[in-house]
Amino acid sequence: MTAPKLKIKKRQTLADQLYGQVLEQIVSNKLAQGEKLPSEHQIATAFGVSRPVVREALRKLQEDGLVEARRGVGTFVRRRPSEKLIEYTTAGSVAGLMRAMEARITVEKATARMAALRANPKDIARIETALQVLEESMQARTPSFDADYQFHRAIAEASGNEVFIQMLDCARDAIEQGIDVAQKLTREGTQNRIDVVISEHRQILEAIRAGDAEVAGVSMAYHLLQARTRITDHAGIA
Repeated sequence: MTAPKLKIKKRQTLADQLYGQVLEQIVSNKLAQGEKLPSEHQIATAFGVSRPVVREALRKLQEDGLVEARRGVGTFVRRRPSEKLIEYTTAGSVAGLMRAMEARITVEKATARMAALRANPKDIARIETALQVLEESMQARTPSFDADYQFHRAIAEASGNEVFIQMLDCARDAIEQGIDVAQKLTREGTQNRIDVVISEHRQILEAIRAGDAEVAGVSMAYHLLQARTRITDHAGIA
C-alpha cells in the first residue's frame, strides 16, 4: 500500500481522512480485493498518525463492509466499490456520509413505525404522490433528490410528530449528500438495481397503508441499510 502523509483538513477527523486514503487505494485497485492490509503499526508509521486513529479508521471501513478482520491473521480488503464513487464525492467525505446514513436507519425506522400507526388517508395520498414522482424520475434515469426527500418527509409528516420533521429538515444537507451519491450510482447501474430501489420504497408505503408498524419500521430500516450498502457495492453498477 503506497502511503503519503495525510494532508490535514480541519473539518474531517484524522480517522476519516485515513479512511478516505485507504478507500482510494481500494477503489484504484492498489489494494486488491482479498489483499491483506499492512499492520496497524505499519499504517500508523506510513501516514504519521497514532494507532488509535488507525483502529478507528479500520473499524469504520469494516462496518461499511469494505474490509474484514480475521482474528490472528490481519485485515483484508472485502469489497471494492465502483470507481465512480470517488468521482461523485471525495474519498475523505465517504466516512461521514456513511455515518449519516447509519443514523438515518435508527431515526427513520421509528418515524415509519409511527406513521403506520397514525397516517390518515391524506397522509397516505401525499406519500404515494411523492413515490410516483420518484419512480418516474428513476425510470427515466434522472433521479431527483427532492423527490426522494419529499417521500421521506411525507412519512415524517404522517408520523404526527413534528420533531421527526424537524430532525429530517435539520439533516437535509447530510441527507442530500448521501442521496445524490446513491442516486448517481443507481442511475449508472443496471435496470435491476433501479427496480429493487423502487420496490423497497413501495414496500414502505404499503406497510404504512396497511397500518403495520412493525413491517413499516423494518422495511424502512432495510431500505436505508441497503442504500448504504449500495454506495460501496461495485456489483450493482455493472
